[in-house]
Amino acid sequence: MTRKKLWVGGLTLILALVLSGVAYGALGDRLLSRGSNGPEVTELQKRLVQLGYPISPLNGKYGSKTQAAVRKFQQDHGLKVDGLAGPETISELKRLTRESTTATGKPVGPKNVDVNLLARTVSAEARGEPYEGQVAVAAVILNRMKDPAYPKTVADIVYQPKAFSSVDDGQINKAPTASAVKAAHEAVNGSDPTHGALFFFNPAKTSNKYIWSRPQILQIGNHIFTR
Repeated sequence: MTRKKLWVGGLTLILALVLSGVAYGALGDRLLSRGSNGPEVTELQKRLVQLGYPISPLNGKYGSKTQAAVRKFQQDHGLKVDGLAGPETISELKRLTRESTTATGKPVGPKNVDVNLLARTVSAEARGEPYEGQVAVAAVILNRMKDPAYPKTVADIVYQPKAFSSVDDGQINKAPTASAVKAAHEAVNGSDPTHGALFFFNPAKTSNKYIWSRPQILQIGNHIFTR
């Protein structure tokens, strides 16, 4: 064998090893679809499950259950619904599972958030509301965490006296819906349909003069969001 062939063969082997190392345990940007299999599919499945899209088992095989979960994820997030995990779908999935960073390289969203309590609050306060409205309710709580006038944990905000009716009536203690879990994760990772709202209320059920006096930003479903 010539020296040239040895060099080319060695380079090919090294490249293969590098590429396999990158792919293992990571979600790349290549198209994944029905029939795909391997570590990237497993990672795709894990991230979908993390966001509340059930897949079982996590076997690294892109079958009908994975395809259905991808389609539901695409539908919930305004993506082309084709069941293919292409660049846009994977990018959004990475963003919502904390792989995205800001322009400064810092992770998106606040750290050390009690996502379970956040999801329970969203479920209790916005069950039956549009998905965007559920994300908005979660964003209100996170916006309060950033505001100097409010406590710095989800629990301290949620359990402030008279802050949320779901605490008073016990709805906060019920298991969250799958959509509330997804909405909580999305808000934690930077989504805020309210553009900075600190309050929300149902105009059909609220006569409180203070809440009505707040500057209104927008209405989503049955809730008005205010500053």
